[in-house]
Amino acid sequence: MSFTTLKNLTFSKIRACALPAAIAAAGMLAGCGGFIYDGEGDCDPRYKVRFVFDKNLSFADAFSHEVNAVTLYIVEPESGRIIWSKSESGESVKAEGYMMDVDVEPGTYRLIAWCGEGAGTHFDIPQADIHTGLTCTLARARGENGEARVDHDLKRLYHGRLEGAAFVDDEGTHVHTVHLVKNTNDVNVVLQNLSGKPLDSDKFSFTITDANGTMDWDNSIMPDETITYHAHDVRSGTAGVVMPDEGSRAITAVSACVASLTTARLMENRRGSMMLNVYNTEKGTTVASVPLIDYALMVKGRYEGVVSDQDYLDRQDKYDVVFFLDENNEWPRTHIYINSWKIVLQNTDL
Repeated sequence: MSFTTLKNLTFSKIRACALPAAIAAAGMLAGCGGFIYDGEGDCDPRYKVRFVFDKNLSFADAFSHEVNAVTLYIVEPESGRIIWSKSESGESVKAEGYMMDVDVEPGTYRLIAWCGEGAGTHFDIPQADIHTGLTCTLARARGENGEARVDHDLKRLYHGRLEGAAFVDDEGTHVHTVHLVKNTNDVNVVLQNLSGKPLDSDKFSFTITDANGTMDWDNSIMPDETITYHAHDVRSGTAGVVMPDEGSRAITAVSACVASLTTARLMENRRGSMMLNVYNTEKGTTVASVPLIDYALMVKGRYEGVVSDQDYLDRQDKYDVVFFLDENNEWPRTHIYINSWKIVLQNTDL
């Protein structure tokens, strides 16, 4: 046998062996739209949902630092029927790059999320078949007169919603992003007596009142009874304050009382309804009663024109309120500090 004959025979065998593999590869490419996805093993689409918490005053995603539990509901927008839900919590949620795997048929859906440790603990979210049943209600105790009250530090609660999320029937991995809004707020109230008279924390009580304890599926506030939020921590101490002294600046130690409270969502359309109250229990008198939302928006400051009033309330989750008392432990109602901004009061009706 000649070398040419041997060469042609060898090439014929190679072509014969390669042909079935080529046909199989062509079939794979045709079935996957011309693309091969390593590690997927087939051409089915894969869906993931990413959660982002950048609605804060840092304008940066703080999800992995703040959120430790998520529950996602997927809804058919036409019928409102919940077709799929899933909950995850713990270290896996806080891991950088966390995304939830979603198993639904291709289609266009509404995504609703209740997140944070507060969901299911301090806030009740019922089992529901329709999205309108996904309300979130603050658990509350009853006082001696039957009033609704909360006297503990509320665990964090977040809400997210995405409309018109298209889960396409294309191969590959498809990611949708749900942006979260924080619904719990910390309020620290400081009483300072500049006369040097010591303040006894046992002689003061602090509350916030509002009917904001029930949120609808879209995070709007639903009708509810008035809830009284009590301070979960009250303590006394001293603080150094710079005081003018004949043209010089001297540091004077003043007595202070600090109270910490948490409340549910602040809404711009509830101006005048959320009241921060300070009582002198020894005298049985009201030291201060101010509309918290109105005053909070007065110190919007450098964010004026950048974000709306509601966007500011959603992004700001901590409020420090300082009242200066006179020698009678009364607030002169001349000014108030909120988040280090001084408000000079001219309309004492607020």
